[in-house]
Amino acid sequence: MDATLDAKKRDGRGKNEARRLRAGGRIPAVVYGARKEGQAPNGVPVAVDPKEVLRILHSESGANTLINLKLEGGESRVMVRDYQLDPVTHQLLHADFYQLAMDKAITVSVPIVVKGEPVGVKQQGGLLDFVTREIQVQCLPTDIPEHIDVDVTELALHQSVRVKDLATSPKWKTVTDGETMLVHVVMPKAEESAATTEAAAAEGAAVPAAAAGAEPEVIKKGKGEKEEEAPKK
Repeated sequence: MDATLDAKKRDGRGKNEARRLRAGGRIPAVVYGARKEGQAPNGVPVAVDPKEVLRILHSESGANTLINLKLEGGESRVMVRDYQLDPVTHQLLHADFYQLAMDKAITVSVPIVVKGEPVGVKQQGGLLDFVTREIQVQCLPTDIPEHIDVDVTELALHQSVRVKDLATSPKWKTVTDGETMLVHVVMPKAEESAATTEAAAAEGAAVPAAAAGAEPEVIKKGKGEKEEEAPKK
């Protein structure tokens, strides 16, 4: 998804400037341009409409949305780098953007979407445990997937899907460790506890049984020794 956002340069800094901007319906933001490794970020302070930024963040592509940022008659492609919300009101307080080089790959977080109902849930009474809900991928800015689908229809009890099991794509490659578990079908905790209790009870019952079986042999051996010690008439 692409979006358009208007920005205005700002000269002032500090809390008073931030309050003034918010009172006027805008929030402070910074646009970071492309820089070489080892150089300090060259941020440009701007002011933007928080409602427009929130609309972008709440879209399907979220923070991965490509934004056409309009600033002083010019236009550049940016993405949201970071943002700050008020912990009480959840209003947007600040946002950071970074300019994109459209011919250079970037690393982004992409959500995982589960498709289907596992066999292990439908027929075997298991539960689907959704462990990792997003992974990092590397791709060009125009090839960022909105989400990655994981089909769990054939997943049986105690089976799982890891990052290495995902279908490959020519447009992006995974950065997250291939052994990272995404989803697996597990036994419900109540049944798992019952099975553990039954196993422990069976194991405990086996010990007295073995001891009971050994007791006659000891007694028999004792009687035999006494009979051998008895004097002959």
